[in-house]
Amino acid sequence: MTVAIIQIIVGVILVVLIILQERSAGLSGLMGGDSIGFYQTRRGLEKIVFVSTIGFTVIFVGLAVYQLVYA
Repeated sequence: MTVAIIQIIVGVILVVLIILQERSAGLSGLMGGDSIGFYQTRRGLEKIVFVSTIGFTVIFVGLAVYQLVYA
């Protein structure tokens, strides 16, 4: 039961982090960055959000596999 609650919380955090990464409305647009180029180097807070998204994705998948195996 607690694993399901943790997975819901991680899922909500993951959704928020993904929404923050949207180029037009995310941190790059907020900080005055342009979205013309395809590749953009992430710096500062934008890099932290990107790496956090990867980390929370790994945690989310790990919790899903845990629930499949042990629940």
